[in-house]
Amino acid sequence: QVQFVESGGGLALSGGSLRLSCTVSGFLFSLSDMAWYRQAPGKQRDMVASITRAGATTYPEDVKGRFTISTDNVKNIMYLQMNNLKPEDTAVYYCNSLRPVTAFWGRGAQVIVSS
Repeated sequence: QVQFVESGGGLALSGGSLRLSCTVSGFLFSLSDMAWYRQAPGKQRDMVASITRAGATTYPEDVKGRFTISTDNVKNIMYLQMNNLKPEDTAVYYCNSLRPVTAFWGRGAQVIVSS
C-alpha cells in the first residue's frame, strides 16, 4: 500500500522558517520525479517545488530562493525547507509525484504564516 505522509507544518511568523517532511512507503520515489504542492483556501493546488530523479530542481518565481526541495533516498523521505516565509505562503502542503497520482495524495501539512 502506497502512503505519502506530510509532517512538519505549523505556525510561523513572517520571515521565519519551517521544514516539511514527506515520508513515503510502498513507493520508491528515487525512481520518479517528485514535487511539493500547496493549496490555499479557495484556490487551486499548485506545485511549489519539484525534483527529478537526477536531482534537478525547479521552483515557481514566488518561492524561488526561499524554498528548497531535497530527498533522502535511503530513508525514502522528501523535504521542503521554507525560509523567509510570507503570509501568502499560508496553505496546506502536499507531496506527490511530479505527475500526481490521485491515490498518493495524503492529508497534507498545514502551514500558517502570520504577519
